[in-house]
Amino acid sequence: MKTISIENVSKTYGEKQLFQKLSLTIQEGEKIGLIGINGTGKSTLLKIISGIEEPDEGTFDHPKDYRITYLSQNPSLEQNLTILEQVYKSDAEIMRVIREYEKCLLQLQQMPENERVQETLFTLQRDMDRLNAWDANATAKTVLSKLGILDVTQKIGELSGGQKRGVALAQCLIEKPDLLILDEPTNHLDYATITWLQEFLVRYQQSVLFVTHDRYFLDAVTNRIIELDKGRLFSYKGNYEMFIESKTIREVNEQASMSKAYNLYRNELKWMRRGAKARTTKQKARIDRFQDLEGSLDNRTDENLELNVKGARLGKKVFELQSVTKKFDSNIILDDFSFLFKKGDRIGIVGENGAGKTTFLNILAGLEKVDSGEIERGQTVKLAYYTQESEEIPGEMRMIDYLRETAEVVTLDNGDIVSVSNMLERFLFPMSTHGTLIRKLSGGERRRLFLLKLLMENPNVLLLDEPTNDLDTQTLTILEDYLHVFPGVVITVSHDRYFLDKITTQLFVFKGNGAVASYYGTYSEFLESEKEEEKQKPKELEIDQSVTVTPNKEQKKKMTYKEKIEWETIEAKIEEAEVTLKEKEEELNGVGSDFERANTVMSEISQLNEELEILMERWEYLSSFQ
Repeated sequence: MKTISIENVSKTYGEKQLFQKLSLTIQEGEKIGLIGINGTGKSTLLKIISGIEEPDEGTFDHPKDYRITYLSQNPSLEQNLTILEQVYKSDAEIMRVIREYEKCLLQLQQMPENERVQETLFTLQRDMDRLNAWDANATAKTVLSKLGILDVTQKIGELSGGQKRGVALAQCLIEKPDLLILDEPTNHLDYATITWLQEFLVRYQQSVLFVTHDRYFLDAVTNRIIELDKGRLFSYKGNYEMFIESKTIREVNEQASMSKAYNLYRNELKWMRRGAKARTTKQKARIDRFQDLEGSLDNRTDENLELNVKGARLGKKVFELQSVTKKFDSNIILDDFSFLFKKGDRIGIVGENGAGKTTFLNILAGLEKVDSGEIERGQTVKLAYYTQESEEIPGEMRMIDYLRETAEVVTLDNGDIVSVSNMLERFLFPMSTHGTLIRKLSGGERRRLFLLKLLMENPNVLLLDEPTNDLDTQTLTILEDYLHVFPGVVITVSHDRYFLDKITTQLFVFKGNGAVASYYGTYSEFLESEKEEEKQKPKELEIDQSVTVTPNKEQKKKMTYKEKIEWETIEAKIEEAEVTLKEKEEELNGVGSDFERANTVMSEISQLNEELEILMERWEYLSSFQ
């Protein structure tokens, strides 16, 4: 079994010591989520383990053939390389063979009669067999296909930011290293791609260490969580839900920050009980343990983590959009869109990248003009806009002075007046850091500071564009707690399922070409309804072509003549469908660089799975008469 041991690792940047004498062992097959407040050194620790940065001190022990692959938040790619060259750029033998094989396939397409190319391809196919490289090749094609990247001859410099990240992700996944290290792998990915990556990592046989803000992703993938907290490393077995319980118990047992533990318990675990449908079936014993824990916390609250800033008064009118149209060249963002925003609205905006979600927020903020239609803004609206790119923050200014530009003191919702220093502490900036120059902060810390400044302006309408991308889970918990009691309007663009489920009650679904659908409910419920609709489509077709299913056996004592004929042939049909499905899966593995064919085959596999499911349901129904 391959393992890696990190012993007594320390790292300091200037005057700031991130951590000292950290030790960690990663066993083969572990799926480890690394969490901690922004600025505690999570990304630095990942870089040290991957060998990109050197620690001040510490030792590493692993087998000589132990391979580590690292995906950074902002991967560095060579702009002049093609996608094909970049994805298979590694010096590993398997990558070299796949790279040569794919190039040879392209040559064969151009010179199909060339015997030399044919012979070279035959030799490379044997090498692919020897190295078992077909799975790695299929993985790369699947990742690129999921991200809409079909032309592998495109130059990296021609791709969007999200596509570049997809190429880097594909490059990491196909190498199948002993340890795969991912820094915020779900950033800028849509739900379908996140779900695919989630399932891929669960099946991945080697070790994975990753940082993410996506708590559903953490919950589904991890079998262990390590927390970097004030320079110390704590390890917890299990997924994110189990981490919340274990962390709370640890803090209570240590008698350290009792109210902080209560707040984490109160906010996160209350959500775990009432959240996604899948959670309602989890072990009752765990919920009982939390109820016991609740009694031991003496019903205390932690005001240090509450951020109930008083908002400005908001009148009845917020925004009213009437027949609004907006497009960029041939890309239609809104087409005759009308909506009346009301006080208390919690609206999430979802849809594919490029559908116009950020443009919609810019229109509401007055940063983009519409082509036609009217937008009326209420006279009492006081807007705060958390953009994906924060305002230019002066690096030589100290944190506390930056916030004092907004206000010297802040009035809370309960009427209490608190200082800027107190607000910084409530937003997880310790007292000792308040005089820190902003240029010394991490990217995540700057985003957290920018968000705090916006909230201190006492807005009554919040526009949030992907707020979860750069914020850690603890900061998100504080933000979610604030938004839960915020009396104004919240309109947010996000791909984060957990955040949307907790905050929003209505969705605008941007479907492209100006179409915007409205859905009342949580994001998880919306996704579930989409799945059900997809399932129903082929079933309705099948039902139209056969006899109607009568689910109640008591009302129907025997088969009809047609059902008897169907019963005699259905097992053969199931067997035939299973054989065809297996053939298509094998075809996908050997499809080569023909991405259009790969997409077609994947579509056929999906259709076959649906047909097989329908056949099995019919078999189950008919067998009830036997």
